Amino acid sequence: MAGRDTGRGGITHRRGERPRKHSAARTRAWGALLLTLSLVPALACYFVFTLWLPDDLDRYRDYTRAQPCAAGSSPREHEDCLREVVFTVDGTRIEGGRGAVYEATLSGAPFWNGVVDFGDSGPLLSELERGDRVTGTVWRGDVMAVSRDGVRQASSDEPRDEPQMPAALGTYAGLLAAMALTVGAARLTGPRPPHPFPWRGWGKPMLIVLSVGCPLLGLVGVWWGIPWWLFPPVLVPLMGYTAWELYRYPRRRPKPAAGSGSGSGT
Repeated sequence: MAGRDTGRGGITHRRGERPRKHSAARTRAWGALLLTLSLVPALACYFVFTLWLPDDLDRYRDYTRAQPCAAGSSPREHEDCLREVVFTVDGTRIEGGRGAVYEATLSGAPFWNGVVDFGDSGPLLSELERGDRVTGTVWRGDVMAVSRDGVRQASSDEPRDEPQMPAALGTYAGLLAAMALTVGAARLTGPRPPHPFPWRGWGKPMLIVLSVGCPLLGLVGVWWGIPWWLFPPVLVPLMGYTAWELYRYPRRRPKPAAGSGSGSGT
């Protein structure tokens, strides 16, 4: 143990090094910063549940209720009906892996010509070649899907019934804001150690659980078709219970027996 010294309370530090002191002012500054930063995920949560999610739900509902455009009607660039339009393929671009790109360049229509993005190369995109003719389904100025010989592929612009992931991410943002608010308030009101929500014992594991659990449950919800509105009432109590268990854990650990660490103090 050369080069180390033991002070009172079992705290060890290097010989000649002063014990680290906790600054109340610094702790309060961190608390104020956390309180300020909590506004960012709080605003993100507000955006998801008041703008992003309702807009996606309304768009999907309108798309599923849209009717085919009247036969013989003049096409317009922006229409609420579904119009079948014949396009010519000018070219395709398929690049897999990280930063994948799946797109086709279409032309030959009075409007809506240009690049159409897809989420994958199949089942139709990989079969297309320059000069091929495809039928595109157009709605509200965007190409929703292309088809040829009975094979149809939806574009990235087609509305999908997948509100579970936005709901999970919005709930995650709200919980993150609550976590930052809780820790920040604790640092402001109790700047002296021991802190009730330490980073290593509470903050870090809680952040990992939130960052992994919420998106993962969102994906499971998409795969299994779980209603999106179940995510806030399920995730909030679940994460709240996790936070409570992490808070209680240090207090449940058995304390060392009296005198166990002072057997040979001479």
